[in-house]
Amino acid sequence: MELNTLKPAFGSKRPRKRVARGIGSGTGKTGGRGHKGQRARSGGFHKVGFEGGQMPLQRRLPKRGFNSPTRDDIAEVRLSDLERVKIDKIDLDALKKAGVVPESARGAKVIVSGKLTRKVALVGIAVSKGARVAIEAAGGSTDAPIPQPKPKPQPKIVPAAQQSEAKPGKDEARTEKGAGEAKAKGAAKSEGGARDKSQARKTESQPKPEAKKDK
Repeated sequence: MELNTLKPAFGSKRPRKRVARGIGSGTGKTGGRGHKGQRARSGGFHKVGFEGGQMPLQRRLPKRGFNSPTRDDIAEVRLSDLERVKIDKIDLDALKKAGVVPESARGAKVIVSGKLTRKVALVGIAVSKGARVAIEAAGGSTDAPIPQPKPKPQPKIVPAAQQSEAKPGKDEARTEKGAGEAKAKGAAKSEGGARDKSQARKTESQPKPEAKKDK
């Protein structure tokens, strides 16, 4: 084999297709576009994934999960990463200079991973519960606040005096209403009886008309 005899393998280099260059080229009249239709027109192109108006595949598939746009703002730092940073006072800028966190990070949080055997002081860096224990056990410190549990809501206590003065229930209201109606009916009956008695007395006191004598 010599350099002047080297050539590409058969079939690897194909001649360029000369589109719409006459009937002898094989693609002369329509240029390989066929007759009519959307693809035969100039500018006849739809966006990728268009299915002729049918609901496209990327919209038929269900959505799963959620990608937070701020997921990379807080970088995770292992205890072993703190071990290899050569300064004692560590803040976010020091972690960026050491290459532990990316330059785009807006914050950092230390998690329990690896071992820490030297004393470090963290400034402006969040820590997990286990990482705080490990840092303090190695003689270090952190200015991250200790999270406080939320207070549980306490039930309202109603004094006994207010419970006794509470409004009566539905059953008590019904019984009181029935008793009131019964009293009203009794009073109406007594008033009606008194009226009848007074009318009877008046009729008795009036003189009776004399009967006409027969002629």
